Amino acid sequence: MKKLLIASTSTVHGKAYLEYILPELKVFFKDVDSILFIPFARPSGLTHDEYTEKVRSVFATINIKVEGLHSFKNPIEALKTAKGIFTGGGNTFVLVNELYKRNILDKLRDVVEAGVPYFGTSAGSNIAGITMMNTNDMPIVYPPSFVTLGFLNFNLNPHYLDPNLNSTHMGETRETRIKEYHCFNKIPVLGLREGSWISVDGNKINLKGNLKARLFLPDKAPSELESGTDLSSIEYVHLI
Repeated sequence: MKKLLIASTSTVHGKAYLEYILPELKVFFKDVDSILFIPFARPSGLTHDEYTEKVRSVFATINIKVEGLHSFKNPIEALKTAKGIFTGGGNTFVLVNELYKRNILDKLRDVVEAGVPYFGTSAGSNIAGITMMNTNDMPIVYPPSFVTLGFLNFNLNPHYLDPNLNSTHMGETRETRIKEYHCFNKIPVLGLREGSWISVDGNKINLKGNLKARLFLPDKAPSELESGTDLSSIEYVHLI
């Protein structure tokens, strides 16, 4: 039975890395003494070792050991024996490219579907959707496919930003970009604001945190969803 915690971000304003969600992680990983960290998204160009050490220092405060997937000669075996998994944020194109290049996307999907708890932030949350196509990241590498894990029946736009009516910036808003996406694609998109997350427990999918999320459906006006909303009713029939 799937067990996921899918967060918009690792860091909220005024808090240290993962600090805001650490109480949730204590509960989420309560039966786990070690996790496998996937560092491939490389935020700000961090090396895999640097990123893993950053995560290791935080999880040490809740007595959970961390090993980076990159450090294993056999990543498939590492995934098969993982007690918990965390995929960190950064660049989604880089992350997905590495998962395909190392031929581990399918195995990652399999072990999480089998019940290994999965925590994702930002790029690591993007890949929980049907595709990665609603990422905010620059396409600095070209993955073989945009198809990702499909744990959700919709795509995510983490770090969703509302238009600032006092800004002089005249560029496109997130809402504009998602509407452009829906001219060519029918997958629903959930705009997940900073500090919000999604809890998945089997077939139960719920919005968590203090903020609303914004749901975009093709050919419909966007709607605001309250924290606590059951997201499992979002429908998309796909052939992937």
